[in-house]
Amino acid sequence: MKTYTAKPGEITRDWYVVDAEGQTLGRLATQIADTLRGKGKPQYTPHVDTGDFVVVVNAEKITVTGQKLDQKRYYRHSGYPGGISATNFRDMQAKHPGRALEKAVKGMLPKGPLGYAMIKKLKVYGGAEHPHTAQQPKPLEIAA
Repeated sequence: MKTYTAKPGEITRDWYVVDAEGQTLGRLATQIADTLRGKGKPQYTPHVDTGDFVVVVNAEKITVTGQKLDQKRYYRHSGYPGGISATNFRDMQAKHPGRALEKAVKGMLPKGPLGYAMIKKLKVYGGAEHPHTAQQPKPLEIAA
């Protein structure tokens, strides 16, 4: 019996939509990362992108537990000496709703070309509307 390995040409990709309203950031991000990676499919192969597309709506209504609203920090660096800047979760959600979710999911995917291809299949929107209705996305069941 031979081990099955998925080829890039024989992968079918579905579209899923997730309503993020009231969902916890990390718990939602793990479910999305698994779907983007294709872990729930029987054809899953670690070195091939077998995942599906995920559309997230209402990303501005994601919640965090405890004091993370003010204490969770996101850092970036300009490249110059002393050029580090930090933003907390509350300000990040106010300025760029959904970017915190994108960063959380990106950190859960593989690094390198495979992970870059996977993160491109994530579409995050702050409001309830999205432009992907033509793909007829199915609702993704998120475990509560």
